[in-house]
Amino acid sequence: QVQLVESGGGLVQPGGSLRLSCAASVNIFSISTMGWYRQAPGKQRELVATITSGGRINSVDSVKGRFTISRDSAKSTVYLQMNRLKPEDTAVYYCNVNLIGGSARWGQGTQVTVSS
Repeated sequence: QVQLVESGGGLVQPGGSLRLSCAASVNIFSISTMGWYRQAPGKQRELVATITSGGRINSVDSVKGRFTISRDSAKSTVYLQMNRLKPEDTAVYYCNVNLIGGSARWGQGTQVTVSS
């Protein structure tokens, strides 16, 4: 049983910053990739950023230069530093962990609202 616990969401004004955290209850050596997805009301879930066990980072074009994904291997924790937030970033953000062997786990979601 693998569980993901997310934190760090909230309400900010455009141009503000938030940092999301996601801790996985599994050893880092069981993890292939960690990342973040988001879903706005009425929209499909989309990939935001991922980081592999080797440190390779991928992200959607709309967040490049503004969001940074990082990992603390000792804590099996992934972070998403979000800077210069825009109203279109408003969504529920979900942590995702892909385990070695192909299975996936999802966090409970944390709300990010960017509004003036």
